[in-house]
Order: sequence, then C-alpha cells, then structure tokens
Amino acid sequence: MRLTYDPEVDAAYMMLVDAIAPGQARHQVEVPHNDGIAGQFILDFTEEGKLLGLEILFASDTLPASVLAAAEPLQ
Repeated sequence: MRLTYDPEVDAAYMMLVDAIAPGQARHQVEVPHNDGIAGQFILDFTEEGKLLGLEILFASDTLPASVLAAAEPLQ
C-alpha cells in the first residue's frame, strides 16, 4: 500500500496495489456525500471489480495531519 499527497490540490491517493497500469482502472465510483464526513472519495476498480485505489479530495479535512506528513509528496 502506498499513500501520496499533493498539497497544492489537497488530494491524496491510497494505492492498494504495487502499480496501476494505464487503462487498468476501468470503473470509478464516487462515494455519496455524507453531511457528517468531510472530503470526497473516489474508488478505482479493475474491469473484474478489484479495488485498485482510493482518491481522497479535500484530504486535509479528512485525514490526520500525521498521515499526510508521512505520505509521499507529489509536486
């Protein structure tokens, strides 16, 4: 598992596999917004329905600062 974070757009990505090949993420599912939860979540799945990763928008509102600090920075 690998976590990246881009502070300029406040987005994190949790990759659950070693690598995601171009075109491998065939389905994206946005988790419906819940008033009690900050952030926006998008799940990436293969054609076969295997979960590849999770994109977290507004990550600083959702993830602990210590988690973001430990994430691999993107620029």
